[in-house]
Amino acid sequence: MGDSSTAEGVGAAVTLGLLAAWAVHDLEELATVPGWLRRNVPELRRRFTLVPEPVWRRAGRTDPVEFTAAVGVMGTVVAAAAVAGRLSGGRSGFYQSALTGFGLHGLVHMAQAAAVRGCTPGSVTSPLLVVPFTLWARGRLRGAGVLRPTRPRDLAVGLAAAGAATVAAHGMARRLVGAARRAS
Repeated sequence: MGDSSTAEGVGAAVTLGLLAAWAVHDLEELATVPGWLRRNVPELRRRFTLVPEPVWRRAGRTDPVEFTAAVGVMGTVVAAAAVAGRLSGGRSGFYQSALTGFGLHGLVHMAQAAAVRGCTPGSVTSPLLVVPFTLWARGRLRGAGVLRPTRPRDLAVGLAAAGAATVAAHGMARRLVGAARRAS
């Protein structure tokens, strides 16, 4: 199957492209998150007083090794979604939900940048890659007749699922890195 839409679904650029777009976006996050948090948490804590203190404490001591492991764990989830999309010709609900969550994740990065009035981790690739790729891929799915209707509830569930997957990835990474450190 090529990259053009067909009656059987969509091509690899649409489905496996999710993993490629995610990888580029997360390279930006890997390069920026730990240092950005160290530099900016004190000011963010002063500006956003409604955020609970434990959140600021955790953010302020982000371990780069643990963060990298969390990105790897999330990568396995995204890879599984992309493969499910490829194998189903784009029909997989898992793939379509991951694609929607990815696009919403990009919008969250853009909102974060607007809230802090500056560049934040993920805010460069979000408007240049994440959101455009998501819109393009959804258009290809729609054109192939395989895009499931998206209701507002689906968007909320997709964003919540992306958040839950992120929390789970960080929890798994914390356990993996802790176990590796204890073993060495």
